[in-house]
Amino acid sequence: MKKLKVAAGMTLVAAALSGCVAPSQPMDNRNSELTQGNVQMNLQVGQTTKADVLEAFGSPNITTRDGAGREVWTYQRQAQVAQSSSQSGYWTVLLAGSSSRSSGFESSSRMTTLIIKFDDNDVVHDFRSRTSNF
Repeated sequence: MKKLKVAAGMTLVAAALSGCVAPSQPMDNRNSELTQGNVQMNLQVGQTTKADVLEAFGSPNITTRDGAGREVWTYQRQAQVAQSSSQSGYWTVLLAGSSSRSSGFESSSRMTTLIIKFDDNDVVHDFRSRTSNF
């Protein structure tokens, strides 16, 4: 009976503690949708605010200041692209025949980097983006 009370008490403590711990947040879709098209659609120099950038792209990977003291946010996202293909063909010449079949798998990586500079009013001053495929 004593063991049952101790086990029940430990379960209650564990449940209480788990309620105090914030659950880990899964990666948001907007964090993975850093594409050249989204950059062009969502960023406008002199108009887009920090809040707009956070809404469109999520939190930056790095925040720094440039030589002029402007806040700089850097985003980097990597995506793995895999593609498989197969081809088959058949030909005949009179009574002779031949068949061939080939298949392949191709994998590549894409890295997108976005650097945004903000002015003193927390509005986009300048931005640059680059996508590399390898």
